[in-house]
Amino acid sequence: MKETFDPQLLTEQARGVRRAARQLARQPGSVRDDALQHMAQSLRAHTEAILQANQADLARARHNDLSDAFIDRLRLTPERIEQMAAAIDEVRALADPVGGYDEMWMRPNGLQVARKRIPLGVIGIIYEARPNVTSDAAALCLKSGNGVMLKGGSDAYASNLAVVTAMRQGLRASALPEDACQAIGFVESRAREATTHLLTLSEAIDVIIPRGGKGLIHFVHQHSRIPVIKHDEGVCHLVVDGSADVEVVERVVLNAKTQRPGVCNAAETLLFTRNALGVHVERCLKALARAGVKLHLCETSAAIAESLDIAYTPATDQAYATEFLSLELSVKVVDDLEAAIAHIDRFGSRHSEALLTENYPQTQRFIDAVDSSVVLINASTRFSDGGQLGLGAEIGISTTRMHAYGPMGLKELTTTKFVVLGTGQIRE
Repeated sequence: MKETFDPQLLTEQARGVRRAARQLARQPGSVRDDALQHMAQSLRAHTEAILQANQADLARARHNDLSDAFIDRLRLTPERIEQMAAAIDEVRALADPVGGYDEMWMRPNGLQVARKRIPLGVIGIIYEARPNVTSDAAALCLKSGNGVMLKGGSDAYASNLAVVTAMRQGLRASALPEDACQAIGFVESRAREATTHLLTLSEAIDVIIPRGGKGLIHFVHQHSRIPVIKHDEGVCHLVVDGSADVEVVERVVLNAKTQRPGVCNAAETLLFTRNALGVHVERCLKALARAGVKLHLCETSAAIAESLDIAYTPATDQAYATEFLSLELSVKVVDDLEAAIAHIDRFGSRHSEALLTENYPQTQRFIDAVDSSVVLINASTRFSDGGQLGLGAEIGISTTRMHAYGPMGLKELTTTKFVVLGTGQIRE
């Protein structure tokens, strides 16, 4: 039976979050930090209830024959719930992003002008089967003085609701005023129409951040009346130069592809410069094959695979443009670094690219020429993550430039207002 929802009820909830956000923004950082501490404690205290809800979602996902990668993103364990709580603790420990002054200057007429950090307002988060997004987004928004409207995917509905219920109980036990405790909103409907309606509430929501697959991003971009900060896909590249250390290459290549293949910062294409042929290609193909990776190979790398009796599929332009989100990888041997950069320009999604090299000029060229939001040297693409980069947690990874680019942490959830101090000046 098709689930229905009440548009007016959702509208009123979003307006309530906006009212709460105004109160939240007026609280000192110590009160917001106390609320975060209680949220993390409540998540830990409700671990069993959250796991039970997650089991219901997992059973439904298996019944619907969803992919292993999807189920991996959906699955919660005691360890993952502890990681969610620890991420809230990390956010709480960060400096308050609200209220500080970015810069200040004096005008010739004696006016003092400054730019002060303020919250964006209310953030709408629309996401798929990643229950940790629920706690990460709520923590980041609360710390930065923003309200949040959470719309998780229907496949994670029970898990997300259990996480939100736990966090709200934490808020009520904290020093946060009652009026501000409604700053975490959750769309309690699986109906697709609820998402469509949420995207029309421009009087209550200031920005939409979608997190999910290409279909979700396209849907949000097509229907939203609210500004959208998005990333379309994570077609991430790993480039291996012949000068790179052999042990480093094998370790990083395997980590970038196999450590958690179903996430957006996993490598999807491996590019070897031609001077890496005799050093790295054979060794990497063997290691990837042993790890169970399905290989899409160019003609040059395919010839090496055949000599090693390694199974492969011929690579195509479609493969090079694909975000596999699984144990699949495209491989291509290119002439040099410039050819690798050209390949990234053509097939990349401006998410994350890495270069493995011991050649300093190559390093500088890669950093300067690659246009993606995160560029890494001699490190796995899996580090393209707010928590790994010291942001505490991330609310998403933006591959647009308005107003943030790359992993979005606390500062990216604020903007600035002008403060002007005068002594009676008038404009002539």
